Amino acid sequence: MSAQTGLSRRRAAAASSSNDPDDDRSETPTRPALPASQSTSSSFQDANGTRASHAGTALAGGSKVAYDPRDLVGAGSGSDDEGRIPKLTLLEEILLLGIKDRAGYLSFWNDNISYALRGCILIELALRRRIAIVKDPARRRLPLAERQIEVISDRQTGETILDEALRMIKGHQDGSPDGVTPGEKLGVGNWVDLLSGETWNVMKIGFQLKQVRERLAKGLVDKGILRTEKRNFLLFDMATHPVADAAVKESIMTRVVALLTARTTTIPPAALPGAAVKGSSVLSTGQTNIQFPVTRAVSLVCAAYAASVLDNALVRLGYDEREAAFSRCDDLLTEFTAWPLGSGSAGGTSRRAVASGGSGPSSKELIGALIQAVKAEMVGGQEGDDLHFEIVVTVFEIFSRMDSLL
Repeated sequence: MSAQTGLSRRRAAAASSSNDPDDDRSETPTRPALPASQSTSSSFQDANGTRASHAGTALAGGSKVAYDPRDLVGAGSGSDDEGRIPKLTLLEEILLLGIKDRAGYLSFWNDNISYALRGCILIELALRRRIAIVKDPARRRLPLAERQIEVISDRQTGETILDEALRMIKGHQDGSPDGVTPGEKLGVGNWVDLLSGETWNVMKIGFQLKQVRERLAKGLVDKGILRTEKRNFLLFDMATHPVADAAVKESIMTRVVALLTARTTTIPPAALPGAAVKGSSVLSTGQTNIQFPVTRAVSLVCAAYAASVLDNALVRLGYDEREAAFSRCDDLLTEFTAWPLGSGSAGGTSRRAVASGGSGPSSKELIGALIQAVKAEMVGGQEGDDLHFEIVVTVFEIFSRMDSLL
């Protein structure tokens, strides 16, 4: 009897209740009947005398089929929120805003995007309810960046970079299995620095995430949004990733512009994620129940501003409109760096001088409406969501002083 050496991976499926050999639901080819002693289906009897069987193993002569048990976590249960997660992560949207459509690479002079992407990792994990601020009343005496975070769910997200960061935080929190290295919880600022490699401690240099931008680009290639090409840069060849689905990037730019140029206190639907993208083969179908849509819209704008890619989204605007949009984003980031939300200087402290004029609500009123909408998402969610949102605000606070950090 020859054993199959190939290993195939599929999701585990429920066994068919039909024993009809002509049932067209069967996915496996018909095999010659084997004696009972050599049957590929093993069986056993439980205490009640009920006979159960399974599909067989390699030892029984069947095919070796591997599946990941995590594929079944939350299947069919209403408690799983994975269906409400956008198809693109915050990191991928920031990378798309920064990448050049035809050249397929980021600006060589952008020193901020790498550090901002590490902050986006923590925002994404917090919005997916994987990490939270340690619930300790004494933490209020500490600055936001020094408040410790902990992993409350180590269930994988399906995104390689997010899962790698989650394992690092969980491993450092729990310590070594043999107890030689005790566990330790670090603050939000410490984790952004460690994931970026911004540390003088050689014992913790291993926490740096390597090649984040290249891995994100390859993930977007797998999703069909980018494509891979090879370009010659005088002395060497480099893989580039031009945009293959321009409609997806256009939709991200539209969301940013819609939020920063809104003329009413009502949040425009065009600024929220989840809408179907016309002309796109990847996002042709919309998602109607995205989790924390307003918070994600604000996170996209603030992260793009910190990563120095916001000007790419505002390129279609005129000079005065672009300056006004930058001024509003500056005010937005300032107001969202205070915890609890809404406790900041409610007047806007923009560092840009913009001529006032025109009708409509002031920047203060628009930002106030956004703060109320984010607070509504926080209160209307699950118990303890405020600890997740505290991480988001803390990362915004780190973004606001990136010029002095880098």
